[in-house]
Amino acid sequence: MEPWSATTLLFVFGGGIAGAAFGALWAIIICALIVLVGCVIVMSGGSDFMLLQVGLGPIFGPHVGGFGAGLAAAAYAAGYKKNHPGGAAKDILSPMVDTSWDVLLFGGIYSLVAHAFLQLEALIPIINQTDMIAFNLVFLGFILRFMFFKEGVFGSKESIKTNGLLGTANYSISWAGWQSPWSKLIVLAIAWSILSLGLVSVIKPVLDPLAAAGKISGAGAFVVPLIIGWAIAIFQLICLQCASGSIQKVPIWHCQAILTALAFLLSGSMVVGLIAGVLGAMLQELCARLFYNHASTHMDPPATAICIGTLCLNLMFKPEFLNLTQYLK
Repeated sequence: MEPWSATTLLFVFGGGIAGAAFGALWAIIICALIVLVGCVIVMSGGSDFMLLQVGLGPIFGPHVGGFGAGLAAAAYAAGYKKNHPGGAAKDILSPMVDTSWDVLLFGGIYSLVAHAFLQLEALIPIINQTDMIAFNLVFLGFILRFMFFKEGVFGSKESIKTNGLLGTANYSISWAGWQSPWSKLIVLAIAWSILSLGLVSVIKPVLDPLAAAGKISGAGAFVVPLIIGWAIAIFQLICLQCASGSIQKVPIWHCQAILTALAFLLSGSMVVGLIAGVLGAMLQELCARLFYNHASTHMDPPATAICIGTLCLNLMFKPEFLNLTQYLK
């Protein structure tokens, strides 16, 4: 799709309104379902359009209608209109359809801004070595926080003073506090990293010959093993969206899934993949404590960790940078 065509911009705008209406978490679950369908199509020898243009692209990617628009609408509704159904911008479960027309419209406008910003990111050296969708969410998320709540990067000064910058108030202010303790986090990270390694190591050898034969695109052959674990991890968050109490407390592991897969794809080493997954989980929790716990808006810890982790992995293992892969052969 041409990024600046009227058709593309119309799809971006409409997807943003839809994503705001769903609410951020429902939207990303739907996005993950689209990505999974796209993966199946590619693995069946089909087009990568559903995967790259719908699930990860301008139509309903996470940076636009598939997550970002819901976050933006929640911040606008809670911080400006004061009509957020749950009362707080951190509530990403509540759909915004029961607010007002301008909240939904803001989701569409935000998506257009996010789409334009993504095109700019691709032109900036080093920035274009991050996961640009994740960087988009993080950068614009900080802007939304300042616009509607006048809070800085770390959030409320009062909360930081009371609880300490890395404090959790016994996990009462934590993002996903049920998995925040470091010992539990590391054990879970090992498990999710191994699962992700299993997926990527099985799928990649199947897709590479298809790409070499011209039956599928090279982009599809790379993205499917990279993203399929992420999509599975996101889709199981339907329990978080729909359930209550202890049933909501499902593991949140899409950060580990994608960083493990990327590390394996770049290095060819399962050990490197496992290390990347565990470090990614620890980075995710650190980002939660720094940028989420004390703030009034949702700054997604997995997206923040994916952004930082992807940059580090690309700089370490790509041939045009440090090319550490050469030492693993």
